Amino acid sequence: MKLPHPTPHALTHRIHFVAGSLALALVAGCTSPTHRAPVEDRKPAARPTATPAASMAAPTPSSAATASAPEVAPAKPLPGAENAGKPGYHTVRPGDTLIRIGLDNGQNWRDVARWNGLDNPNVIEVGQVLRVVPPAADPNGVVVRPVATQGRVEAKPLDGSKPSAPAASAAASAAALAAPVAVAPAREGDEEISWAWPASGPVTAGFDEVKSKGLAITGRAGDPVLAAADGRVVYAGSGLRGYGNLVIVKHNATFLTAYAHNQTLLVKEDQAVRRGQKIAEMGASDSDRVQLHFEIRRQGKPVDPAKLLPAR
Repeated sequence: MKLPHPTPHALTHRIHFVAGSLALALVAGCTSPTHRAPVEDRKPAARPTATPAASMAAPTPSSAATASAPEVAPAKPLPGAENAGKPGYHTVRPGDTLIRIGLDNGQNWRDVARWNGLDNPNVIEVGQVLRVVPPAADPNGVVVRPVATQGRVEAKPLDGSKPSAPAASAAASAAALAAPVAVAPAREGDEEISWAWPASGPVTAGFDEVKSKGLAITGRAGDPVLAAADGRVVYAGSGLRGYGNLVIVKHNATFLTAYAHNQTLLVKEDQAVRRGQKIAEMGASDSDRVQLHFEIRRQGKPVDPAKLLPAR
Protein backbone atom coordinates (compact mmCIF):
# COMPACT_ATOMS: atom_id res chain seq x y z
CA MET A 1 0.00 0.00 0.00
CA LYS A 2 1.44 3.32 -0.94
CA LEU A 3 1.39 6.05 1.72
CA PRO A 4 0.27 9.48 0.71
CA HIS A 5 3.08 12.06 0.41
CA PRO A 6 2.82 14.62 3.26
CA THR A 7 1.93 18.09 2.38
CA PRO A 8 4.33 20.96 3.23
CA HIS A 9 1.99 22.19 5.95
CA ALA A 10 1.96 18.80 7.68
CA LEU A 11 5.75 18.49 7.50
CA THR A 12 6.21 21.87 9.14
CA HIS A 13 3.81 20.88 11.92
CA ARG A 14 5.85 17.70 12.64
CA ILE A 15 9.15 19.63 12.85
CA HIS A 16 7.65 22.05 15.38
CA PHE A 17 6.34 19.13 17.44
CA VAL A 18 9.72 17.39 17.59
CA ALA A 19 11.52 20.61 18.51
CA GLY A 20 9.08 21.31 21.29
CA SER A 21 9.45 17.79 22.68
CA LEU A 22 13.23 18.14 22.81
CA ALA A 23 12.96 21.46 24.61
CA LEU A 24 10.63 19.97 27.23
CA ALA A 25 13.01 17.07 27.74
CA LEU A 26 15.98 19.44 28.33
CA VAL A 27 14.01 21.52 30.84
CA ALA A 28 12.89 18.40 32.68
CA GLY A 29 16.51 17.19 32.81
CA CYS A 30 17.71 20.45 34.35
CA THR A 31 15.05 20.47 37.04
CA SER A 32 15.18 16.79 38.02
CA PRO A 33 17.35 15.89 41.10
CA THR A 34 20.68 14.27 40.02
CA HIS A 35 24.04 13.47 41.78
CA ARG A 36 26.41 16.48 41.73
CA ALA A 37 30.24 16.25 41.41
CA PRO A 38 32.02 16.45 44.80
CA VAL A 39 33.59 19.87 45.67
CA GLU A 40 36.74 20.08 47.87
CA ASP A 41 36.26 22.46 50.76
CA ARG A 42 39.53 24.38 51.03
CA LYS A 43 38.51 26.47 54.03
CA PRO A 44 40.55 25.61 57.18
CA ALA A 45 38.66 23.70 59.78
CA ALA A 46 37.64 25.78 62.73
CA ARG A 47 39.78 25.17 65.81
CA PRO A 48 38.01 24.51 69.05
CA THR A 49 38.30 27.31 71.55
CA ALA A 50 40.39 26.26 74.54
CA THR A 51 38.87 26.82 77.91
CA PRO A 52 40.97 28.51 80.61
CA ALA A 53 41.16 25.23 82.51
CA ALA A 54 42.49 23.41 79.47
CA SER A 55 45.08 26.09 78.71
CA MET A 56 46.40 25.92 82.29
CA ALA A 57 46.63 22.15 82.30
CA ALA A 58 50.13 20.67 82.60
CA PRO A 59 51.59 19.51 79.27
CA THR A 60 51.83 15.86 78.57
CA PRO A 61 55.30 14.26 78.65
CA SER A 62 55.35 14.04 74.86
CA SER A 63 54.51 17.71 74.37
CA ALA A 64 57.06 18.78 76.98
CA ALA A 65 59.78 16.78 75.24
CA THR A 66 58.84 18.39 71.93
CA ALA A 67 58.90 21.91 73.36
CA SER A 68 62.26 21.53 75.11
CA ALA A 69 65.36 22.79 73.21
CA PRO A 70 67.76 20.17 71.86
CA GLU A 71 70.79 19.50 74.02
CA VAL A 72 74.04 21.07 72.76
CA ALA A 73 77.28 19.22 73.32
CA PRO A 74 79.77 21.22 75.45
CA ALA A 75 82.59 22.90 73.54
CA LYS A 76 85.85 21.00 73.54
CA PRO A 77 88.51 22.85 75.59
CA LEU A 78 91.46 24.21 73.64
CA PRO A 79 94.89 22.56 74.09
CA GLY A 80 96.62 23.60 77.30
CA ALA A 81 93.56 25.38 78.73
CA GLU A 82 94.29 23.89 82.15
CA ASN A 83 97.53 25.95 82.27
CA ALA A 84 95.97 29.33 81.50
CA GLY A 85 97.40 32.04 83.73
CA LYS A 86 100.25 29.92 85.09
CA PRO A 87 103.85 31.20 84.99
CA GLY A 88 105.76 29.93 81.99
CA TYR A 89 102.67 29.70 79.76
CA HIS A 90 101.24 32.03 77.11
CA THR A 91 97.60 32.28 76.06
CA VAL A 92 97.35 32.92 72.32
CA ARG A 93 95.80 36.29 71.45
CA PRO A 94 94.39 37.52 68.11
CA GLY A 95 97.25 38.29 65.73
CA ASP A 96 99.78 36.11 67.57
CA THR A 97 102.28 34.00 65.67
CA LEU A 98 104.93 31.67 67.04
CA ILE A 99 107.58 34.18 65.97
CA ARG A 100 105.87 36.94 67.98
CA ILE A 101 105.35 34.61 70.96
CA GLY A 102 109.00 33.56 70.86
CA LEU A 103 110.20 37.17 70.69
CA ASP A 104 107.91 38.28 73.53
CA ASN A 105 109.11 35.44 75.74
CA GLY A 106 112.78 35.41 74.78
CA GLN A 107 112.64 32.01 73.10
CA ASN A 108 113.34 30.42 69.77
CA TRP A 109 109.99 29.90 68.07
CA ARG A 110 111.11 26.44 66.99
CA ASP A 111 111.67 25.51 70.63
CA VAL A 112 108.16 26.74 71.50
CA ALA A 113 106.75 24.55 68.74
CA ARG A 114 108.70 21.53 69.99
CA TRP A 115 107.78 22.04 73.66
CA ASN A 116 104.09 22.08 72.72
CA GLY A 117 104.18 19.25 70.18
CA LEU A 118 102.87 21.43 67.34
CA ASP A 119 102.79 19.46 64.09
CA ASN A 120 102.09 22.62 62.08
CA PRO A 121 103.63 25.71 63.74
CA ASN A 122 101.59 27.96 61.46
CA VAL A 123 98.30 26.76 63.01
CA ILE A 124 97.57 28.04 66.51
CA GLU A 125 94.18 29.02 67.93
CA VAL A 126 93.12 32.06 69.90
CA GLY A 127 92.76 30.91 73.51
CA GLN A 128 95.22 28.05 73.13
CA VAL A 129 97.79 27.94 75.95
CA LEU A 130 101.43 27.32 75.03
CA ARG A 131 104.44 26.49 77.17
CA VAL A 132 107.10 29.20 76.67
CA VAL A 133 109.82 27.92 79.02
CA PRO A 134 111.81 24.71 78.71
CA PRO A 135 110.08 21.73 80.36
CA ALA A 136 112.92 21.40 82.91
CA ALA A 137 113.02 25.11 83.78
CA ASP A 138 111.40 26.79 86.75
CA PRO A 139 108.51 28.83 85.26
CA ASN A 140 108.82 31.38 88.08
CA GLY A 141 112.29 32.32 86.88
CA VAL A 142 114.04 31.17 90.08
CA VAL A 143 117.15 29.12 89.46
CA VAL A 144 117.95 26.37 91.95
CA ARG A 145 121.60 25.42 92.13
CA PRO A 146 124.07 24.23 94.76
CA VAL A 147 126.44 26.75 96.26
CA ALA A 148 130.03 25.95 95.36
CA THR A 149 132.43 25.70 98.26
CA GLN A 150 136.21 25.78 98.16
CA GLY A 151 138.70 24.46 100.71
CA ARG A 152 138.13 23.00 104.10
CA VAL A 153 135.05 24.06 106.03
CA GLU A 154 135.63 24.62 109.74
CA ALA A 155 132.81 25.27 112.18
CA LYS A 156 133.46 27.55 115.16
CA PRO A 157 131.03 28.36 117.96
CA LEU A 158 129.93 31.97 118.29
CA ASP A 159 131.18 32.30 121.89
CA GLY A 160 134.74 31.28 120.97
CA SER A 161 134.73 28.00 122.90
CA LYS A 162 135.91 24.82 121.27
CA PRO A 163 133.21 22.58 119.78
CA SER A 164 132.71 19.21 121.41
CA ALA A 165 132.69 17.36 118.08
CA PRO A 166 134.58 19.42 115.50
CA ALA A 167 134.60 16.77 112.82
CA ALA A 168 130.86 16.24 113.00
CA SER A 169 130.15 19.99 113.06
CA ALA A 170 132.33 20.60 110.02
CA ALA A 171 130.61 17.82 108.09
CA ALA A 172 127.17 19.17 108.98
CA SER A 173 128.12 22.69 107.88
CA ALA A 174 129.52 21.42 104.60
CA ALA A 175 126.34 19.48 103.93
CA ALA A 176 124.21 22.53 104.66
CA LEU A 177 126.21 24.72 102.28
CA ALA A 178 126.02 22.11 99.54
CA ALA A 179 122.23 21.90 99.76
CA PRO A 180 120.27 23.58 96.90
CA VAL A 181 119.22 27.16 97.57
CA ALA A 182 116.97 29.55 95.65
CA VAL A 183 118.85 32.23 93.76
CA ALA A 184 117.07 35.34 92.52
CA PRO A 185 116.91 35.84 88.75
CA ALA A 186 119.93 37.61 87.27
CA ARG A 187 119.76 41.36 86.82
CA GLU A 188 120.61 43.02 83.51
CA GLY A 189 124.22 43.64 84.56
CA ASP A 190 124.77 40.18 86.06
CA GLU A 191 125.34 38.42 82.75
CA GLU A 192 128.68 39.26 81.22
CA ILE A 193 127.89 40.15 77.60
CA SER A 194 130.21 42.34 75.60
CA TRP A 195 127.82 44.55 73.63
CA ALA A 196 128.60 46.53 70.46
CA TRP A 197 126.59 49.00 68.41
CA PRO A 198 124.75 47.31 65.52
CA ALA A 199 125.07 50.30 63.17
CA SER A 200 127.11 53.49 62.97
CA GLY A 201 124.36 55.97 62.07
CA PRO A 202 122.73 58.50 64.39
CA VAL A 203 119.95 57.50 66.76
CA THR A 204 116.80 59.36 65.74
CA ALA A 205 114.32 57.75 68.17
CA GLY A 206 115.03 56.52 71.67
CA PHE A 207 113.63 53.64 73.64
CA ASP A 208 109.93 53.57 74.48
CA GLU A 209 108.59 50.44 76.17
CA VAL A 210 105.10 50.97 74.74
CA LYS A 211 105.69 52.41 71.26
CA SER A 212 109.09 51.63 69.76
CA LYS A 213 110.57 49.10 72.25
CA GLY A 214 114.02 49.86 70.84
CA LEU A 215 116.26 52.37 69.07
CA ALA A 216 115.86 53.79 65.57
CA ILE A 217 119.29 54.13 63.91
CA THR A 218 119.27 55.80 60.50
CA GLY A 219 121.64 55.39 57.59
CA ARG A 220 121.75 54.71 53.89
CA ALA A 221 120.31 51.72 52.11
CA GLY A 222 122.88 48.95 52.12
CA ASP A 223 124.76 50.14 55.22
CA PRO A 224 126.03 47.19 57.27
CA VAL A 225 123.98 45.85 60.18
CA LEU A 226 126.20 44.10 62.74
CA ALA A 227 125.52 41.53 65.44
CA ALA A 228 125.59 43.32 68.79
CA ALA A 229 127.07 40.28 70.59
CA ASP A 230 127.98 36.65 70.09
CA GLY A 231 124.99 34.38 69.66
CA ARG A 232 122.92 32.18 67.40
CA VAL A 233 120.31 33.25 64.84
CA VAL A 234 116.87 32.02 65.88
CA TYR A 235 114.91 33.80 63.15
CA ALA A 236 115.66 35.34 59.75
CA GLY A 237 112.69 36.31 57.60
CA SER A 238 109.75 38.65 57.11
CA GLY A 239 106.97 36.83 58.96
CA LEU A 240 106.49 39.36 61.76
CA ARG A 241 104.23 42.23 60.76
CA GLY A 242 105.71 45.70 61.33
CA TYR A 243 109.34 44.52 61.34
CA GLY A 244 109.98 43.89 57.65
CA ASN A 245 113.04 41.74 56.98
CA LEU A 246 114.03 40.72 60.50
CA VAL A 247 116.92 38.96 62.21
CA ILE A 248 116.64 37.72 65.80
CA VAL A 249 119.78 36.57 67.62
CA LYS A 250 119.67 34.70 70.93
CA HIS A 251 122.77 35.33 73.04
CA ASN A 252 122.08 33.19 76.13
CA ALA A 253 119.18 32.08 78.30
CA THR A 254 118.46 35.73 79.18
CA PHE A 255 119.11 38.04 76.25
CA LEU A 256 118.21 38.22 72.59
CA THR A 257 118.41 41.05 70.05
CA ALA A 258 116.23 42.00 67.07
CA TYR A 259 117.29 43.85 63.88
CA ALA A 260 114.39 45.07 61.71
CA HIS A 261 113.60 46.81 58.38
CA ASN A 262 116.62 45.36 56.52
CA GLN A 263 116.75 45.27 52.75
CA THR A 264 118.92 42.12 52.68
CA LEU A 265 119.46 39.31 55.18
CA LEU A 266 122.90 37.69 55.21
CA VAL A 267 122.40 34.95 57.80
CA LYS A 268 120.16 31.91 58.24
CA GLU A 269 118.38 30.38 61.19
CA ASP A 270 120.52 28.35 63.59
CA GLN A 271 123.69 30.07 62.33
CA ALA A 272 126.26 31.10 64.96
CA VAL A 273 127.38 34.72 64.72
CA ARG A 274 130.11 36.77 66.38
CA ARG A 275 129.95 40.28 67.75
CA GLY A 276 130.53 42.80 64.95
CA GLN A 277 129.72 40.29 62.18
CA LYS A 278 127.69 41.70 59.29
CA ILE A 279 124.31 39.98 59.42
CA ALA A 280 122.18 42.23 57.18
CA GLU A 281 122.05 45.41 55.12
CA MET A 282 120.03 48.40 56.24
CA GLY A 283 116.83 49.10 54.36
CA ALA A 284 113.25 50.32 54.58
CA SER A 285 111.21 47.10 54.50
CA ASP A 286 107.88 47.71 56.26
CA SER A 287 109.08 51.24 57.10
CA ASP A 288 108.62 54.72 55.65
CA ARG A 289 112.38 55.42 55.63
CA VAL A 290 115.75 53.67 55.69
CA GLN A 291 116.57 52.76 59.28
CA LEU A 292 117.52 49.96 61.63
CA HIS A 293 115.09 49.22 64.41
CA PHE A 294 117.19 47.58 67.13
CA GLU A 295 115.87 45.86 70.26
CA ILE A 296 117.46 44.14 73.24
CA ARG A 297 115.12 41.87 75.17
CA ARG A 298 115.73 40.35 78.57
CA GLN A 299 113.64 37.20 78.98
CA GLY A 300 111.37 38.58 76.28
CA LYS A 301 110.87 42.01 77.88
CA PRO A 302 112.25 45.00 75.94
CA VAL A 303 114.98 46.94 77.75
CA ASP A 304 116.67 50.21 76.80
CA PRO A 305 119.66 49.33 74.57
CA ALA A 306 121.31 52.66 75.37
CA LYS A 307 121.84 51.45 78.95
CA LEU A 308 123.75 48.37 77.80
CA LEU A 309 125.62 49.53 74.68
CA PRO A 310 129.04 51.15 75.14
CA ALA A 311 129.42 54.92 74.92
CA ARG A 312 130.28 56.16 71.46
